[in-house]
Amino acid sequence: MTAEPTILSSAREKLLSGETTPQQVAAEALKNSNRNAGRNVYLAQDAEWTLREAERVQRIPTHREKPPLYGLPISLKDCFDLEGFVTTAGTRFYAEKNQPAPSDSTVAARLREQGAVITGKTHLHPLAYGITGENRDFGDCVQPNDRSLLTGGSTSGGAASVQEGSAVAAIGTDTGGSIRVPAALCGLAGYRASVGLAWERKLWSGGVHLSQTFDTLGWIFSDLRDGPLLAEGLFGLRAKDDVSRRVKVAAVSGNFLRDCESNVHKALELCKSQFVANGAEVAEFEADDWDQGMSIFVPIQASEAAAIHAPATGGDFSGFPPPLNERLAWGASLSKDEIQSLRARHSAFRERVDTLCKTYDFLLLPCSPLSQLKAGTDHSETRMKILRYTVPLSLAGTPVVTLPFSGGAGMQLVASRGADAKLLGYAAAYC
Repeated sequence: MTAEPTILSSAREKLLSGETTPQQVAAEALKNSNRNAGRNVYLAQDAEWTLREAERVQRIPTHREKPPLYGLPISLKDCFDLEGFVTTAGTRFYAEKNQPAPSDSTVAARLREQGAVITGKTHLHPLAYGITGENRDFGDCVQPNDRSLLTGGSTSGGAASVQEGSAVAAIGTDTGGSIRVPAALCGLAGYRASVGLAWERKLWSGGVHLSQTFDTLGWIFSDLRDGPLLAEGLFGLRAKDDVSRRVKVAAVSGNFLRDCESNVHKALELCKSQFVANGAEVAEFEADDWDQGMSIFVPIQASEAAAIHAPATGGDFSGFPPPLNERLAWGASLSKDEIQSLRARHSAFRERVDTLCKTYDFLLLPCSPLSQLKAGTDHSETRMKILRYTVPLSLAGTPVVTLPFSGGAGMQLVASRGADAKLLGYAAAYC
């Protein structure tokens, strides 16, 4: 039986055949915009601008090979400059301080060069410094399919844009889990690239960093089979199409999973069974020492975030909503010696994960111990609970694909740093 085409591949096939046009696809995407309860999937959107972009893409000469993202509606996280639009980084502070961008960020320029039609700039947790999708300045981002649930963050609007159908894929950033978690909670696929890949491709110009040591880029989308095309469009990366199904996978076990909801446990067991059925050898590994990763990651992230936003604020972070202002003030107070000591611990932690990744082709663990974040409830403890699952891979700098499961219990499939092509190829073929 032939598998049904994905939403993205079906749209691309119709665009390439001329059955539909970029303008028609863009118009339909725009109709689907801002369908969540807060009407805040996008922080900036100009329908006329998007339709002009679609017309520009439509004029690509017929004799030229169409680029990978030709005519596809793509949303852009509002921490990247787009010419003519104000970059807010999810805050009123920057919305009021910044002027419209005089030119595209490298990411936006790359998307347009590859034929994408940008549908707007999406909601994010303020400064991309959070995991829930809550935002006091622009309203919390709830899922278009269920107004009682937060999307997760920080790529909150990106996940919502794919869920509502206003984009077939969304550009996101991932520092501590900002692609992986909203993808999982919204029942979507995600891909965060190896730390360093975006630097190698010179894609950070015109983007607002959170923490340079851990920041990376990637996608949120609906079907794992689309990962290779999206990676090619953004990074020029060709996924391997000859990855053997006979791989070694190590699934986390033991005390590390102590706070997982029952449906997250069930999804992990189901995932392991699926791997075995597809020919993989599945073992288990203990990760009790990974808990120390939080004490390394959190202060380095805070220190770098404070340094990034100090020039614009004069070191006074009170213009940002709590608890962000408190985190930034704390980060600014950390000494160089403290950070240097933490960097040594970071290096040692990364080496331990590198050793594990040399033993196995892939690692497997949940994106989050929680599968739902209820809107309007107290999530003051949620950030640290979730980050315990995602931060170890942020410290390792590894590429991760979010394997979607119904109910929000997504899994992280992890490859060694730099093995993005192998990871994407395997996920597309066998997951």
